[in-house]
Amino acid sequence: MEGEAADASSANCGGITVDKCDKMIQRSFRTPMVKFLMEHLEKSGCLIKDSFIKAVNCDQNMSGGYARGQGIMVCSNHMDTQDDVNQVVIHELIHAYDDCRVANLDWADCAHHACSEIRAGHLSGDCHYKRELLRGYMKLRGHEQECVKRRAMKSVVANPYCSKTAAKEAVEAVWDICYNDMKPFDRAP
Repeated sequence: MEGEAADASSANCGGITVDKCDKMIQRSFRTPMVKFLMEHLEKSGCLIKDSFIKAVNCDQNMSGGYARGQGIMVCSNHMDTQDDVNQVVIHELIHAYDDCRVANLDWADCAHHACSEIRAGHLSGDCHYKRELLRGYMKLRGHEQECVKRRAMKSVVANPYCSKTAAKEAVEAVWDICYNDMKPFDRAP
């Protein structure tokens, strides 16, 4: 899966039905961050169909994913709350935005994938202090960058084209440029 979201450990793993998750996805469209990202996808020339974001049951231990030409999937069986769903939708919309704005983005290229994961982790709020505390990470300083690196590594290692060594090298190689790329935001939210 291109641009995989955070693994399901970021959710409580209780799970909800696909139908309930679909309703939560619809509610997420009313949040300011999702509205903002959807508007910028459309301004970038990417049309969003009604079925672009859908709830599914996932066999893998992940919260969701984005695939070019298929859209965004939210793994209902790894969601518990509206906040879980909102977070996955936001993270995956950043991948969709990257895919839209970068003409030659190649998800099989470890550096390209790493860059989008770094951006999604940094800009989506995945690594907000509160979320990290809930995951059991208690570091007071520097937690956000460590979290972004950790979660980007986890996603890039899951890419069948990237070994652990290649993923680590890719994350390190693109870190400064991608962590500081805030588009479509003026600054990190």
